[in-house]
Amino acid sequence: MSLLCIDIGNTHTHYGVVATGATVFQRALATSRLDDAHEGLGPALAQTRAAHPELEGAAFCSVVPAATQKLQHLLAAHPWPRPAFQLTHEKKLGVRIGYPRPQEIGPDRLANAAGAQALFGAPAIVIDLGTAVTFDIITQSRGYEGGIIAPGVELMRRYLHEQTALLPLLDDSLEVTRAIGQSTVEAMRIGTVIGFGGMIQALLDAVLAELAPRGEPPPRVLATGSSAVLLEKNLLQPFTAVPDLTLRGLAAAWRLNSP
Repeated sequence: MSLLCIDIGNTHTHYGVVATGATVFQRALATSRLDDAHEGLGPALAQTRAAHPELEGAAFCSVVPAATQKLQHLLAAHPWPRPAFQLTHEKKLGVRIGYPRPQEIGPDRLANAAGAQALFGAPAIVIDLGTAVTFDIITQSRGYEGGIIAPGVELMRRYLHEQTALLPLLDDSLEVTRAIGQSTVEAMRIGTVIGFGGMIQALLDAVLAELAPRGEPPPRVLATGSSAVLLEKNLLQPFTAVPDLTLRGLAAAWRLNSP
């Protein structure tokens, strides 16, 4: 099995080829430039099809409706052996959904749940650190239960800049060497990096405390997303980094739903 998998996020779109359970490669581009004639996904699709003629199809999830339509047009311009597969709550995930309004679950979160179940089984906690931070909880007793949504580090930085008169917009650096800033930029970086890590730890502690009395085995903590590197210094619990979890979850769901 060789499949093109595409995850459209608010800020970035990640895509890659998943073959027999392993990701051959993955790339990212700005979602705002998805249909750019030179730097968008169209040229990338053509290159990928040429490099991987064995591709059986494409699977995608999207949290940006306008970008979904653009992607569908791009995929239609490149004939596939099978129709493109869009992951929604109505598709098989390999794990049941114990959530009162499954239509409200972000498709990327569904992909993460499918990936966690396929790769590690339940119970699991998936922490996806992108523009927003999401926690997705998969238990043995209830399946996909739900989770948490919080601001990501990029949103924190952007908000500080946009909602104040004097604070600058920080660059992408995540390096912090001390806890007392000696400049405005350093103080902001400390506040967002260390504060962000503390937020993640507090949220994880609350989830673990709620699961503990149920008799569930200790869940495996999985981390994915662009800011997952921040957890290496800030998270007390051991965790497994799976950078391609969403793409592999898409491939797992595609297999489950294939005729």
